[in-house]
Amino acid sequence: MGKRRSLRGKVIVITGGARGIGAKTAAALRDQGAKLALGDLDQVEVEKTAAELDALGLSLDVTDIRGFTAFLDEVERRLGPIDVLINNAGIMPLSPLDEEDDASTRRQLEINLHAVIHGTREAMLRMRPRASGHIVNVASMAGKAGFPGAATYCATKHAVVGLSEAVRLELRGSGVEVSCVMPAIVRTELASGLGEAKFFKSLRPEDVADAIVDALRRPHFDVFVPKSLDAMGRITRLLPRAAGEWIARALGGDQLLASAAHSSARSGYEARAAESAPSVGADGDS
Repeated sequence: MGKRRSLRGKVIVITGGARGIGAKTAAALRDQGAKLALGDLDQVEVEKTAAELDALGLSLDVTDIRGFTAFLDEVERRLGPIDVLINNAGIMPLSPLDEEDDASTRRQLEINLHAVIHGTREAMLRMRPRASGHIVNVASMAGKAGFPGAATYCATKHAVVGLSEAVRLELRGSGVEVSCVMPAIVRTELASGLGEAKFFKSLRPEDVADAIVDALRRPHFDVFVPKSLDAMGRITRLLPRAAGEWIARALGGDQLLASAAHSSARSGYEARAAESAPSVGADGDS
């Protein structure tokens, strides 16, 4: 195992940095001595979080592609060249696909996928000429399996995994690293109303933050949280599809998200998620 890299003084950008995984990751990186820039649609909350961490906090709508680029330009103007970009912003509305309206579908595609593609491309353009940098894309265990009640969400996370795998190969030998983070259920607002999985305990956002820090200090691509998710996935992929699906049903995986689709405990989150992409559909912005 190689020597762990220092993050002291590194300029690290986190989208969706106001709360949840983004905020906890920022706190963990602050403890490593990094220079942080947080972007979030909630300007008040991101400025509050940034002030607590002695970081730069800026308003960011990741669906506004020109605005996203301008945000990265401003970070570099104020802090210096970006060493790490963590594409963390995402939403998870829940409903059966035939009950999901097109506006929700588009929001998920724009925030969870298009913004990650744009952020990744911008990072490549900035990092490759310097032969240095690290791109971290936050996906999900839903990027490796299908979960009823979250079909579009699963589609976006599968796409982020595929994007990250392809970009990793494009950047081979360039000096730019890529990591893809695939956590189980994390107890943030996004998981409101979800029960406990039988096969894995739910995670704290700090658990994901620690895994991201480890991936930056000792670069590796697959970041499963918990690590045992990788082993379970490998085993089930060796089984016939019917057997794998039987195991998922026996463990309650088929109801983990579907059972929360109409939960009153999610009403606050669902309402906020529905307002999370003001630029979707605006001319030239999406």
